[in-house]
Amino acid sequence: MFLGYQEGKIKFYTEQELDAVIYNLEKSIETQDEYVYDAEGEEYVLNDGAYKERQKQKERERIGNLYLTRADVERGIYQAKGMDFDDILAHVSQLQPQGLDLKALKIELKANHFYRGNPYVSAIGELLGFSEKQLDDFFETNDWHTLAT
Repeated sequence: MFLGYQEGKIKFYTEQELDAVIYNLEKSIETQDEYVYDAEGEEYVLNDGAYKERQKQKERERIGNLYLTRADVERGIYQAKGMDFDDILAHVSQLQPQGLDLKALKIELKANHFYRGNPYVSAIGELLGFSEKQLDDFFETNDWHTLAT
């Protein structure tokens, strides 16, 4: 495989070496490594562990920034578990889980929008028996069925 550079970036990753004049390349280098196109940087990058970890981190950030309205979340939980926010507060009061501040939870449940990255979302999800994947899918699709499976 060959890498073709333009303006200091890898713009081509091909099986055949490209003509530097025709393609206006600064240089062309043969490689045995695997590269993937990074649309954000508009260039090819080495497909190594660091790249894969950066992609995982970007996906975690994207999921964490997903949000639903208060009504979406309460409706979804009600449809999946038959509980509204008052029921959840009563449930948490009975369980008294260590590290979960009930007053802070009451405040959180009054929010207009619920972000997936909010630690209270994960804490309540865990108490209700939802996996991280179920919560991710719910925030991705706003489909309460993902919480019921």
